[in-house]
Amino acid sequence: QVVNYAPFTLLPSAVPSALFEQAYAVQQDFNLLVDAISQNKEFLEHTLASTIKVDDFTARLFRIHMQVLEEGLAQSVFLGINRSDYMFDCGVDGTPALKQIEINTIAASFGGLTSRTAAVHGQVLKVLGKSEEASRLLPNNPSKGLALGIAKAWELYGSQSAVVMFLVEEVQRNIFDQRCVENELWNRNIRVIRKRFRDVFEKGSLDDAKRLYVDGQEVAVVYYREGYVPKNYDQQNWEARLLLERSRAVKCPDIATQLAGTKKVQQELSRPGTLERLLPGRTEAVARIRATFAGLYSLDMGEEGDKIAATAIADPDRFVLKPQREGGGNNLYGEELREVLEKIRDSPERTSYILMDKIKPQPAMNYLLRAHSPLQVSECISELGIFGVYVRQGKEMVMNKAAGHLLRTKAIEHADGGVAAGVAVLDTPYLV
Repeated sequence: QVVNYAPFTLLPSAVPSALFEQAYAVQQDFNLLVDAISQNKEFLEHTLASTIKVDDFTARLFRIHMQVLEEGLAQSVFLGINRSDYMFDCGVDGTPALKQIEINTIAASFGGLTSRTAAVHGQVLKVLGKSEEASRLLPNNPSKGLALGIAKAWELYGSQSAVVMFLVEEVQRNIFDQRCVENELWNRNIRVIRKRFRDVFEKGSLDDAKRLYVDGQEVAVVYYREGYVPKNYDQQNWEARLLLERSRAVKCPDIATQLAGTKKVQQELSRPGTLERLLPGRTEAVARIRATFAGLYSLDMGEEGDKIAATAIADPDRFVLKPQREGGGNNLYGEELREVLEKIRDSPERTSYILMDKIKPQPAMNYLLRAHSPLQVSECISELGIFGVYVRQGKEMVMNKAAGHLLRTKAIEHADGGVAAGVAVLDTPYLV
């Protein structure tokens, strides 16, 4: 009742190697893009203007962002750990294409557990007498890559005695995933503490130089594994978040980078000319990024929004309706999408959502192994995530890399949801 195993597929899943390589090749571009957005106050202000009128959570994050900018940023080292998620869309002609679902800029999880998954699948294949196939599974260790980024930020902060603080939820089901990253840091003699928002509120303070102390310990890096959905906050937690943002400590992510990961920003990026403005002079990077975009549509008030809303109501199976939320299990499909859109089609509330083309991947058969679930073969689809890590000091990019991958697989009857949401399970790509 206390612990059970992380869910996984019995067998690794086939992934087209060309698309796998494409996803890796574009990750450094996405790191640069997220970082550029986080530094562009005008872009965030303009893009989120309609959303913050109707979405209180995004509005509160945005207010903290503006307050910190007005006071002047105390933070000079910036650490980004993100995960860009893709599906393989089998278009009209059946050729699979890599299409981005979203980019997660806060608490991107499973870098730890997925570091262990290839070994499990290697073992299964050997037991099945497939040692040749087992030898073809790629090694994958995102927890090491994530820890390298955190360690670099800690080092640049410049205080040997300062600690790394994992900001965690009250009840942490996914603790072992975090422990993998934590142990990598301890192995480098970097002290790690685990605290909740409540601890920061009760025991956190800033000195005159805006150094952050929690429980008497100086904090060099704050690594958020919580704080991405409204239910993570009460009044005290909002105050704790403001205290953290005002500090000199390296936040992963700082609040501007969290805002860069909103669905509204994702939709704005697909508009012609936007990428060029954010990444001037980087034509090749822009082309690589744009090649991964699925159709994204704005529901802002006005003719364009009216038109796309009407199209989606008429043909809901073509689209996914996405609110500004992280953590899986929030998207709307089919009949539910139609009902919600009909209800909000004439109200400004619709601007808190974006519409996206529904991606149609090719299903494959696999067994999903979950505690207390019946064992049966299911038709499954997979989602590939690539972890990205970057560190910037002032204006200089000190580190920018892809740090490993995550494959999650779910039965096709589940439209939405990640591993933590109890729908998808951990998997390993078998390149074909």
